[in-house]
Amino acid sequence: MSLTIVVPAYNEEQNLSTVIPLLKAFAAEHAFKIIMVNDGSKDASKTLLDGFADEHILSVIHHKINKGYGGAIKTGIAAVTTQYLITVDADGQHRTEDILALYNTIMETDADMIVGGRFNQKNAGVLRGIGKGLIRMFVRLMIKVPIYDINSGMKIYRTELAQKFIRLAPDTMAFSDIMTITFVYFGCQVMEVPIKINKRLAGKSTISYKTAMDTIKEIVFIATVFAPYKFFSFLSLLVLSATMLWGVPFILAGKGFTSGTVSGILVAFLLWCLGVIAHLISGIRKDLILNR
Repeated sequence: MSLTIVVPAYNEEQNLSTVIPLLKAFAAEHAFKIIMVNDGSKDASKTLLDGFADEHILSVIHHKINKGYGGAIKTGIAAVTTQYLITVDADGQHRTEDILALYNTIMETDADMIVGGRFNQKNAGVLRGIGKGLIRMFVRLMIKVPIYDINSGMKIYRTELAQKFIRLAPDTMAFSDIMTITFVYFGCQVMEVPIKINKRLAGKSTISYKTAMDTIKEIVFIATVFAPYKFFSFLSLLVLSATMLWGVPFILAGKGFTSGTVSGILVAFLLWCLGVIAHLISGIRKDLILNR
């Protein structure tokens, strides 16, 4: 066996009875393994998963409490023993033929990660779509990422690297974004293959306004961890520009530098210094992760 399918599940009792038999039949046909991670579900997911458990094909891991989408995937990744792993959702949106397509591609290309790209598919709501677009735009400003769908839930990884890099990833929905960026940041070969997404079989997505707030926090995380000098230099230039626009009229009027102008220049300088320090710390952290 060279591939493990990692599936996080939270309150998916309405979908598991349909999704798991399909996944098990597919895994048995291709000699793949499955790891299902029950992320502290409050419905009957635990009972259903235990009923489908199989020592040869499907392993089940239960979280006593809900750790989050990323936390569930990290648990699954840590338990993988095959050379490659792929993450899919438990709601029936991901197709088995795409699992095989990504697996065949990574075997042929020897890539480190292949992202299942959802091109021109409008499955997300309007607000969620806007959020994804803003994240993609921000990431491209900070880092050169040659991937369109950075937060796709279907990705195939080289297991050794995924297990090394998950310590940088959060437990939230932003896990997918951060893992893609991390692989690119560390110079891994990352590719993208088009996939198709089915409609959710039943139930509701766990995406919420809290997820949106988590995403905002992760944007700051991306900036400060992966491109700190660029981020703080931008903030420094922004503060300095605003300070000059406010202070120049006073200077031209012969009133000299006001206390507000001096404070603004000082803040801009301190932000630039923070960028330098954060850049050095980021470099040290990068070396530590690569050498562990």
